[in-house]
Amino acid sequence: MHKPFAITLDPGSSLANHTGSWRSQRPVYADHLPPCNAQCPAGEDIQGWLFHAESGDYEAAWRHLTRDNPFPATMGRVCYHTCEAACNRGKLDAAVGINSVERFLGDIAIARGWAFTPPVQDTDRHVLVVGAGPSGMSAAYHLRRLGHRVTVKEAGPALGGMMRFGIPRYRLPREVLEAEMQRIVALGVDVQLNTRVEDLRAEMRGFDATFLAVGAHIAKRAFIPAKDSARILDAVSVLRSMEGDEQPLLGRRVAVYGGGNTAIDVARTARRLGATEAVIVYRRTRGQMPAHDFEVEEALQEGVQVKWLSTISQAAGDTLTLEKMVLDADGRPQPTGEFETLQADSLVLALGQDVDLGLLDGVPGLSLHDGVVQVDPATLMTGCPGLFAGGDMVPAERNVTVAVGHGKKAARQIDAWLRDAPLPAAAKHAPASFERLNPWYYSDAPATVRPQLDAARRTSSFDEVQGGLTEANALFEARRCLSCGNCFECDNCYGVCPDNAVIKLGPGQRFAINLDYCKGCGVCAAECPCGAIDMVQET
Repeated sequence: MHKPFAITLDPGSSLANHTGSWRSQRPVYADHLPPCNAQCPAGEDIQGWLFHAESGDYEAAWRHLTRDNPFPATMGRVCYHTCEAACNRGKLDAAVGINSVERFLGDIAIARGWAFTPPVQDTDRHVLVVGAGPSGMSAAYHLRRLGHRVTVKEAGPALGGMMRFGIPRYRLPREVLEAEMQRIVALGVDVQLNTRVEDLRAEMRGFDATFLAVGAHIAKRAFIPAKDSARILDAVSVLRSMEGDEQPLLGRRVAVYGGGNTAIDVARTARRLGATEAVIVYRRTRGQMPAHDFEVEEALQEGVQVKWLSTISQAAGDTLTLEKMVLDADGRPQPTGEFETLQADSLVLALGQDVDLGLLDGVPGLSLHDGVVQVDPATLMTGCPGLFAGGDMVPAERNVTVAVGHGKKAARQIDAWLRDAPLPAAAKHAPASFERLNPWYYSDAPATVRPQLDAARRTSSFDEVQGGLTEANALFEARRCLSCGNCFECDNCYGVCPDNAVIKLGPGQRFAINLDYCKGCGVCAAECPCGAIDMVQET
């Protein structure tokens, strides 16, 4: 059996034909933006660190990842991994377990004691960061790596902000959080705990710039007619008290009012504290619930009950009066006048949180609206020169990943402002869509399922619910990445070119096209697995 002509062709023999004169379009190697990278609120180069991970160089992968996000072990547990929803692999079988590999890299870094590289040169600039949560410590990390002195002032007794005081241990073990926080402190960041900033205008004196990163620690309230004997608490206080020596006394029957992730966390915490009944009261349907579906499902597995389309109209002693709701034509809940009672030893309100803005009194140039600080979206700087803000303090979705991204963005903008050299707008690559891929070249590789504690064991302790990947599983999962839109030197273009016009430049250097002999047939672009070749019109 004869091999195809292009393979048996003597290298260079087609060059005498000078077939480039036939060409109406030419192939161009181009980098495209992978959908996972485009979706990440922390701005991680996900495809870049997965490339190192799939070769087994985990430290290189961790260092590549932490260029953007200093908390991989934490984020591998609490990030809602919207990157996976965007992953092109999901259209083949299942999305790459990006979050699982990130957690693996973070955990192995803690186990092996990997440390951040200190800055090569210190500047003479000093930046104040208010708040030691995800946004503040992310900013402190990036500012310190840029060589600036950083002082973090935190009102609480420990690092972590709402990651520590708002996320239960069964989702985020405290030893993991503390290890990643202390790694930043080790870079030379000065952290002052139990130091509440009351007058920001006074505190800013002596610093060259300031970053505000105060978390939303104040619980929103709702008017519920209640007699003195009714025990009503707020979710923030309940979760925060879990960090103290004495656990909250919620009783055997606990009702939680709200439909967000915090409501789910409180109900699951109540079950772990011994509540035989934990009931969430929510005024809409499950499809409208803002809590993430996988969290709702885990709560239901653990015995948490939900009263859908219900609102609390009165609390008296251990009896709650619920009014049934119905959705109108616009999908909004409306009262029905039908009531039922629910027995509860305590009622926990999980209706959202606000930020304490009292420290901003007297700061010139600030604009406040809807309980948050208005900032320039491009720079995160407020109306007061040198004062930046991020995380819960600004108009944005409130989650850890967004806050970490704000910290990085603010640090880079603060650095540019201090140097009086505005950052140029970063060029955006064209998206690497699924339609550009040639999936024929990728083998079937079903996603890895992470281990999980069974429901019975979950409610008896605060042990971590979600397990991590083994090294073998992490390697396999990283290798499921399709490298969407970016050449990974598979040699397909080199092998299929009928005119030997593709030139190998060496490992890591990719390829070039000898345009004297390329006739623009487009076979290389059609056969590129990852869609990294564009066919452009000749001029």
